[in-house]
Amino acid sequence: MIPKGEIKISLDEAALRQHIDQEISKQIHQQLLLVDINKLSELTCMSIRYLEAEILHDPRVRVHEVRKNRKRWWIAQPTFKAIVDIVSEW
Repeated sequence: MIPKGEIKISLDEAALRQHIDQEISKQIHQQLLLVDINKLSELTCMSIRYLEAEILHDPRVRVHEVRKNRKRWWIAQPTFKAIVDIVSEW
């Protein structure tokens, strides 16, 4: 006769929620085509003012800027790479 066993699994809901949010965020970021300054601020955890002063005037980022009237966007993936390059030089 096979003895019956019992398996109990306990999950930390906060950690699970954080992990799911991170994975969803990764998937969303991979799908971005254009980002505006508000999204750049959110993704980099830098203020809009700081981005304007330190990052967006760099020629490596300006190359990827797209303008229509007074609105500005940046092509997402090359801009992210340029920001990483800029930050790694600090």
